[in-house]
Amino acid sequence: MKFISTVPVLRIFDETKAREFYMDFLGFQVDWEHRFEVNLPLYMQVSRSGCILHLSEHHGDCCPGAAIRVATDKLDAFRDELISKQYRYARPGIEEMPWGTRDMSITDPFGNRITFTTAIDD
Repeated sequence: MKFISTVPVLRIFDETKAREFYMDFLGFQVDWEHRFEVNLPLYMQVSRSGCILHLSEHHGDCCPGAAIRVATDKLDAFRDELISKQYRYARPGIEEMPWGTRDMSITDPFGNRITFTTAIDD
């Protein structure tokens, strides 16, 4: 048996803020969106360079305040890209962790923490 991938579901409360953070700031693209009817909660998939996330306004899908880790091989370049956008709510930095990784944590507008990480020797 082989597990293929993991797709975290993150709770969102405001579509406009979600798009500003995930698309405009982090550079993800919308792969697809779903609503059961107009004016009902949004469920969508966003992705960037092999990282897939599901974002949900549905109350029962997940709790706000999740924490996920996303491995990357270009952490410094990604940090520089984010800093250059001058997003008013986040200016992420990189921290060397005692367990051998370099981490950059960013909290979305809904309290979910995304830590982009790479091994110290990368």
